[in-house]
Parts: sequence; C-alpha cells; structure tokens
Amino acid sequence: MVVAVRQVQVEALPPDRLQALIGPERAERFRETTAAARASLGRRRVINVNSTARGGGVAELLESLLPYARGVGIDASWLVIDGGPEFFEITKRLHNRIYGVRGDAGSLGGAQRAAYEETLRSNRADLLDLIRPGDIVVLHDPQAAGLTDAARRAGAIVIWRCHIGRDAPNAYSDEGWDFLRPYVEDADAYVFSRAAFIPRWADRTRTATIPPSIDPFSAKNRALDPATTLAILQFAGLLAAAADPPALAVPRPDGSPVRLDRRADTLATGPAPPADAPLVVQVSRWDRTKDMPGVMHGFVEHLDGHREAHLALVGPAVDGVEDDPESGAVLDECLGFWGQLSPGARRRVHLACLPLDDPDQQATIVNALQRHAAVVTQKSLVEGFGLTVTEALWKQRPVVASRVGGIGDQIRDHEQGLLLDDPADLTAFGAAVRLLLDDHSLATRLAEAGHQRARAEFLPDRHLERYAALFATLAEP
Repeated sequence: MVVAVRQVQVEALPPDRLQALIGPERAERFRETTAAARASLGRRRVINVNSTARGGGVAELLESLLPYARGVGIDASWLVIDGGPEFFEITKRLHNRIYGVRGDAGSLGGAQRAAYEETLRSNRADLLDLIRPGDIVVLHDPQAAGLTDAARRAGAIVIWRCHIGRDAPNAYSDEGWDFLRPYVEDADAYVFSRAAFIPRWADRTRTATIPPSIDPFSAKNRALDPATTLAILQFAGLLAAAADPPALAVPRPDGSPVRLDRRADTLATGPAPPADAPLVVQVSRWDRTKDMPGVMHGFVEHLDGHREAHLALVGPAVDGVEDDPESGAVLDECLGFWGQLSPGARRRVHLACLPLDDPDQQATIVNALQRHAAVVTQKSLVEGFGLTVTEALWKQRPVVASRVGGIGDQIRDHEQGLLLDDPADLTAFGAAVRLLLDDHSLATRLAEAGHQRARAEFLPDRHLERYAALFATLAEP
C-alpha cells in the first residue's frame, strides 16, 4: 500500500540549554508557562502537517522548534503530506498571489480547485489514521489548508498556521484568499506571523499573531570560531584556498560529527573570493520574490570594484525543494543575468547551490557563510517573516534588507540594520551596502543591537510561550 503521509522523526531537546542565553528569570517563566501548557493539554497531542521535510522555511522552523516542545513534555509530532507537480504548481501560485504578486500566468479556477482537492483527498485517509479526537492539528500554509474540514470531523482541534501574507491587500492577494477561504474559514484558530497579514474575513477572536524563531544551537546558528568558519568555506569552494582542502568534520548539535564531504555547486563564478575580500551575501530560496537578480544588478551597478568586494548569491539545490516547482526556472534566469555581466563583474559575482541530502551539512555551510559575510542582504520584494534576517542578526552581522513583511518587525532602520523603503531602488541598495562596508563603527553598532533584538524576541522560548497560551485557550472544556 502506498502511504501518502510521512512522519518525520523528532527528537526531544532539553530546554535548559537555553538558560545561558535567556537568563534565569526568563528561563523560570518559560518553565512555568510550559508546565501550565502540559496541564491544559492533558493527553492531547500536537500534530503539525506541512508539505516538505527539507528545503523550505516551514520545514526549518519545525525542525528547530518541535524538539524543544518535546523537551518540555508536549507530545508534538510532524507529518508531511504528498503531492505531485500539478499540486505544487497550484500551491506555489497560491503563495505568490497571497503575497500580492502574479507569479506565473496560471489560473486559480475550477480545474485547479479540483486538482488541489484530489491531492488532499489522497492524503486524508492516512492523516485520519494518525489523529484522534481532541488532538490539536496545526496545518501549515496553503498546501495543508484543505485538510481542515477532515481533521475537524475527526474530532481534532484545528489551527491553520499561515506563514505568508501581504500588508496591503491587492487584486492578486484577494484572488488567493478567495481560493483558500472556503478551506480554512471553519478552523478553530488561525496563526499569522504578523497582524498585518490577517485577511479581512478572518474572525479576530480566533486569530493569534506568533512570530517564528530560530534555534541558536542548530547547525545553522551555533557558534563557529573564525578558523572553523574559514575551513568550512574553503572546503565548500566558496572561498579561495592555497591548496585543495581535505574533507573535515564539524560537531552536530548533538555532539556527533558532521562530515563535510559535499562542496557547493558553484554554477556561475570565476575564482573563489579571497578570504580577506569583503563578502556581501544573500542566502535565499531561488524564488522571484527574493530578487536575486536585483541584488546582482545593484551590486554590479553601484559597488563594482568597491573595496574589491565580492557578492555571493546562495540557495538550495533546485532538485531538493519538493514544494517549489519554480526554483529551477528562477535559477536559470539568474544564470542568464550573470552571463550578461562584464567579465570584471562576473569575477566578483558568485552563484552557488548547496546540497540538501544532508541538512546539517548544508546548514553548516550557510552558518559559516553568514558568519563570514561583511554584509548580509535580504532584498526581498515581498516577505513572510524573513528568518534569514533573524539568522544574520543572531550572528552579529550587519544587514541591509527590504522593509517588507516581518523584516520590519525585526529591524528598526539605523538601529538594528538598514532598511530599504523601496526594494526596487538599486541606488539606495548600493548606497546602504557601501555605507556598511565603509563605516566599520556603524556596522558594528547595528550588528550588536541586532543580536540583542534576536536574543530578546526570536528564540524558541518566546515562540513556544505564545503557542502555549493559544493551546491553553483551545483546550479549555
């Protein structure tokens, strides 16, 4: 029998290891909050459902958060639904429209609704076999939204968790919500990353705003010393090395070694940047909304040759993100733009894909890349929350980012980073990056303030406390 729904193994992590970062008073409050959550949940389980176990922001979020939930005694699990190319083409279209952008020229009509429902129908039986009455089922994003009714009929309490949105609705976002609303309107609760994303039709009494978080001890965020950072990037082929570097091992979060034996796939690049060259970095999915070509052109037009800086645009291997069918086409577009640059500019612009077959290996390379960066950018045209910004803030790196979506919730302009009011303004982008490359004192001040902001608001204890409050409300008899 073919099983559509897969279960992702989630190990428990002890929350006490956060105490050194959050302090004893905050740690005690976290213990009290989670103890109350356990009491209110009783025998209820918390089951998260999404559409991929790797390569996307939701997958990374669940991977970092759920182990802490299990560590405080909450029975939290993670299920992944199955879908084919047509399903993911439709859900990608929904993502784009809810962000308020057209995306592809495809329709969201009756044929798409039928295909969407058929895919979820094939997952429904497996899902219902794995839940029981009273469970709290958290359905993530458009891919899982259509399972709301089935889970509620099975007696579950259903939360629809939406990680995307748009501050000011437009015709495209209205079209996306018109498609999704019938599936999620009867959910017991909604969770959005920010209040501005809540659609007009949503019942505010059933809505919570919960920003996401990062795990400071994960492979992507744990501390790396400068020598290890340099060795990782030289092995990966992202920085120049005097000789062919050997494979190396870096400890995983659990202490076991991550053996780095896969280099980055450097697709469009000259020689790797020297280790002492200022490196401007954007790490993103290959998605048009992340505007990698805009970063490239802004860098070349306004920073070409400045301080011999180099630009690295880095994303996941396009065959590894199951629910994003546009990534290959976007990467091809970026390669096309790179090919049109002058030879001198091409020498300083580097495009690379990271392998996803070992998530810890990929995350370790991203960690080293962000830590080495002179400036981290996130020049998104639209954004849900922007955890790559949170990651850079945590690593005390100066950030230039667009004032879109949740990025503006993390950074106050000239306090924790530099914000672009118009993401399409390449002159402003270039000027902001140039300022941080030139003004070391400003870059350091912003980076230190950004780290404190990430520590205060975007670590797992804050995230779980907000969910615990919601669970307590929903679990009331």
